[in-house]
Amino acid sequence: MAFVGDWSGQLVATSVHAGHELRPEIAEAMVLDEAERFREEDPFTDRLAAVVPDHVVTRRSRFEADLNRPRREAVYRTPDDCWGLEVWRGGELSDELFEGSLATYDAFYDALAPRLDAVAERGPFVLLDVHSYNHRRDGADAPPAPAEENPEVNVGTGSLDHDLFGPLVERFMGDLRDASLGCGPLDARENVAFEGRNLAWWVHDRYPRVGCVLALEFKKTFMDEWSGELHPDRLRSAQLGLEAALPGLHEELGRL
Repeated sequence: MAFVGDWSGQLVATSVHAGHELRPEIAEAMVLDEAERFREEDPFTDRLAAVVPDHVVTRRSRFEADLNRPRREAVYRTPDDCWGLEVWRGGELSDELFEGSLATYDAFYDALAPRLDAVAERGPFVLLDVHSYNHRRDGADAPPAPAEENPEVNVGTGSLDHDLFGPLVERFMGDLRDASLGCGPLDARENVAFEGRNLAWWVHDRYPRVGCVLALEFKKTFMDEWSGELHPDRLRSAQLGLEAALPGLHEELGRL
């Protein structure tokens, strides 16, 4: 994990599922095919988060510790914990390895807390929690999931204070949709399939009426989710779309 930027502003970003690395003892115990693991991670979302100068780089895979789940659910011990996938040799993760993965989880939040404490002391802030989601789960040659139920960007706001931050959310989604800003427009909709999870809950609980997490789920149109191949031009378009919406966030924060 690394913190990029000086963290002197009120806009920060994370990409907690972008990592693919495993500590050696976890890698040794894992039987899940690497390509299948890669498909369930959020590859390249660290590049999206990086359009925000102050951001966190997390390198560990969600299959070691899922930083966007509550601590009690953060380590996938059995197939029931992770969509029925057979992950571990012998079918279940050992107690020793489980404890080591919880340490990975705790280290992230222990490092993030003082950084955000300092940001929160200066006033309201926005954290963009960047993720991605698969939309071709029926197979590499099957039609993609219907666009009506799968926006290009799902903006998850399930746990934020809408009375306070509602105008900021509307401005952000409006800017993502606005072709006049020089990129896009992006099909951005709120809480269609994802509402944000543990990182958002943690921030909103720790910094009430100060922290605002926008949990962004980008549809994996910037890559082939089955082969893992990146489509650089599409990724760049997504980066530009997100970058174009940042000035509006700064403006809305200034109004709070």
